[in-house]
Amino acid sequence: MQKMSSEAAASRGRTVLHGPTMGTRWSVTLDADGTVDLAVLHDDLAGAVAQVDAQMSPWKPDSDLMRLNRAAVDEWVPLADEILEVLDTALQVQRLSGGAFHPCAGDLVDAWGFGAVRDVPDAQAIREARQSALQATHPGLSLDRTAGRARKHSQLKVDLCGIAKGYAVDRMVQVLQRHGVRHALAALDGELCAVGAQVDGAPWSVAVESPEPGRRAVHGVLSLEDVAVATSGDYRRSIDVGGAHLAHTMDMRRGAPVNNGVASVTVLASTCMLADAWATALLVAGMDEGLAMAQRMGIDVLFLVRRAGGWMEVGLGRLGGAAT
Repeated sequence: MQKMSSEAAASRGRTVLHGPTMGTRWSVTLDADGTVDLAVLHDDLAGAVAQVDAQMSPWKPDSDLMRLNRAAVDEWVPLADEILEVLDTALQVQRLSGGAFHPCAGDLVDAWGFGAVRDVPDAQAIREARQSALQATHPGLSLDRTAGRARKHSQLKVDLCGIAKGYAVDRMVQVLQRHGVRHALAALDGELCAVGAQVDGAPWSVAVESPEPGRRAVHGVLSLEDVAVATSGDYRRSIDVGGAHLAHTMDMRRGAPVNNGVASVTVLASTCMLADAWATALLVAGMDEGLAMAQRMGIDVLFLVRRAGGWMEVGLGRLGGAAT
């Protein structure tokens, strides 16, 4: 049994549970009513995120994801229901976004030094990965969810970093619901989901970060209740090449990192997996294409775009001027 955080010692009232996962930390803030076994809840939450990491991590050689990546082209690979669900959603968002979201960008991620293979860009690897990306003219994967399997149609490497953390938050929410928790905020990095409101009826307050490299600052605050939110940006993991600021997120349509002036994209959705994937897609799409895409799909989104001396904020739906 994992040791529970000391902050979970109280049996009643505001409680915070947390632990390490995926190179960062998960956390759940909840208003406990005294009927929840906090030690068991903590272990179930930790187990849920650990399972996602074990299945979908590109850093674990024995993960389901890496088994799929090692498989030969057109070889069917048995996979767990959970990763098949994530792959299915990833392919749907890829199609609906016109390829702005792409689950097979792993070679580009590795070539630019953002993956598990290397931590600095490699010019030869970049050329090879870019050529493969631009030559890919069909979906990289087929799924057979009835039989519980998937297969690749090319040597492109699957990478679920733009969706897996959101899915992990959804798994935490499922655990909370099984334990009867009605007031909670689940978080993993920039992905969060509000379960109900706070016990006093007030919504959960969540900060939207100012997209400034090297420092933590608040751009605005969102009020959340029964909704998921995710933010993708270019300001936490990036490199500067020839005066250009390049994000760790890859644009498979260009075969290169994102470099379009959009500093961050925040999305609200019914699940954190969808919020995560669409935040990535809209960041890649850029301001003009992304805004049109969000309008077409009815997505609640907040763009923060770099402008001389500051940021331009453009929001749609519930995020139209919502970060105050």
